[in-house]
Amino acid sequence: MGIRDVDVRGFVGLMRAPFSAGFGTVCRVCVSMGPAAFSGTILYCGRRLHPEHGRIEVLGYQNTAVNLAAGPNALLLHLPARSIDARHFLPVSRAESVLQNMVDAVAPVAAGSTIDWMGGDAPRGAVQVFRHDIYTVVLAENAADITAALGRVEPSRRPALNPELFDFYAAAFPDHAVALCCFDNAEAAAAKPLLLWYRPLDDDRLVLPAIDCHTGAVPDLDAVVHTDHWVLFGSDETDPDWGTPVTYRDRLRSRLRAFLPDRVVGRRFQEPLPNGDFAITHTDLRQADLTRIHRLRP
Repeated sequence: MGIRDVDVRGFVGLMRAPFSAGFGTVCRVCVSMGPAAFSGTILYCGRRLHPEHGRIEVLGYQNTAVNLAAGPNALLLHLPARSIDARHFLPVSRAESVLQNMVDAVAPVAAGSTIDWMGGDAPRGAVQVFRHDIYTVVLAENAADITAALGRVEPSRRPALNPELFDFYAAAFPDHAVALCCFDNAEAAAAKPLLLWYRPLDDDRLVLPAIDCHTGAVPDLDAVVHTDHWVLFGSDETDPDWGTPVTYRDRLRSRLRAFLPDRVVGRRFQEPLPNGDFAITHTDLRQADLTRIHRLRP
């Protein structure tokens, strides 16, 4: 499948009206293996010139999760990465507010806007299972390979199997890595920010994974979903006065700080939109034109 831009201009009136169930499913950014509710989501994508790794992108994800499944659950994130492994997931340690600090930087000006382990790569094709914060992560170059690896997840975090969901991701995002982040009931609401870096598939456009479905079923790409999250972007390839400076209130280790932006732009979405990812071209990002944020789907 190819990637399609979704024209959101026809949703302007809808986005200014109160949301009702007649417009679609209420979702909160991401796909879960079983019933769950996610709120307060923060999504970040930044172009970074790293002193060791060179030109990379950094993805950040955080929300408050309530597991509504009878047993363990998991969230699925498709990653627009050329290659990625466990060492690309950045340990946050006590720096739990880095994404909230980015929101705090842009919140005063963006709240009222509307839309018109670190190191080299693992062998391609390998499926890795590792612990990261509260999650047991199953990381695969192809989503179809996750099913066979679920037995390596400890039973307390192993979600119910749904091969159709993995087949959907394998068909819809054949070039993307997929991270299945498994958690248990007791830890569902205690997650720190997920931060990871990679070399992107698309050098001209920054993409945030944001397809929604929180029932455990295959996502409906034709659905209209209600959004409730912040979308943030950063780039080192901008003018010195671009965006808003970020004040990090936690004590950051120098290795982690090297992956984080000095300045960001962003806005809050709380309106019905077509299901899909969020994206912006780097040209539009350099101009800080947030009206050019668009939905992207396979």
